[in-house]
Amino acid sequence: MKRNIIAIAIIVTMFGCQNAERKAESADAMSIDELNKEGIDTATSKIIKTADMRFRVKDVQHTKERLSETIKAQGGTVAEFSIQSNIQETDKIKQSTDSLKEITSYRTEGYLVAKVPSEKLDEFTNTISKMAVFVNSSSMKMDDQSIAYLANKMKARNRVAASKQIGKISSKKVENVETSIALNDDYVDRKIDNMSIDSKVRFSTITLNFYQDNKVKTMIVANDNLYDYRPAFANRLWLSITNGWTIFKEIILALTNLWMIFAIGIGMFFTIRYFVRKNKSAIELATKNLANQRQ
Repeated sequence: MKRNIIAIAIIVTMFGCQNAERKAESADAMSIDELNKEGIDTATSKIIKTADMRFRVKDVQHTKERLSETIKAQGGTVAEFSIQSNIQETDKIKQSTDSLKEITSYRTEGYLVAKVPSEKLDEFTNTISKMAVFVNSSSMKMDDQSIAYLANKMKARNRVAASKQIGKISSKKVENVETSIALNDDYVDRKIDNMSIDSKVRFSTITLNFYQDNKVKTMIVANDNLYDYRPAFANRLWLSITNGWTIFKEIILALTNLWMIFAIGIGMFFTIRYFVRKNKSAIELATKNLANQRQ
């Protein structure tokens, strides 16, 4: 009898656990369905537009000023700009002893990055086309961030709910506090991401590269060739003669300081000469006596 009661209790427990699991799965499925339904209802269009243009103009500086005025008038801002001139060729022609005519061929290019209201991007590109002599290239890119925006929004809401649940737990363990901080930080990141997407959706980024024809600039500059500043040939000849005489006198003075060496050298010369002659005379005398003996 006891065995039958125990078996019935085990069977009832197993069925209870299965029902609980089914209810949990059903609840999870309902939660996912609700989230999906809510996502479809709250999804909004988040299109990020970017454009790029390269064009030729008559004057880069003047075009830059007009672009700035147009961007400001349409409620946009200039994020970055630069103007640079690249020298293509240069030459210098002698004008006088101390001056040269410098002739330079250069090319000026401009670079500008602007943010304009997205609804006015087409109008702005049309205005630029009218400023240009001709347009080399023009492109536009549209990036749909609607799904990413919705995902950030839903995940941020889930982080808030999870953080509140952790806050209701009576136990204030370190793990719970760190988990709550991590959830809050992630929530902030999701909000910042969506704020960035909103900003890019409202204001489109356009990159402009423009240039003008090569120009030639002439100007008088100082002669940097030092050879041209030397005196005339006659003056340089006389200066060389004078300088040679000065060097000769300095050599004589330097040799005069060495008179002791010359005196010793002369003395050694005459001493060696004396002994050489003496030996030569002795050899001649010995040779003469030997010849007389043979006779």
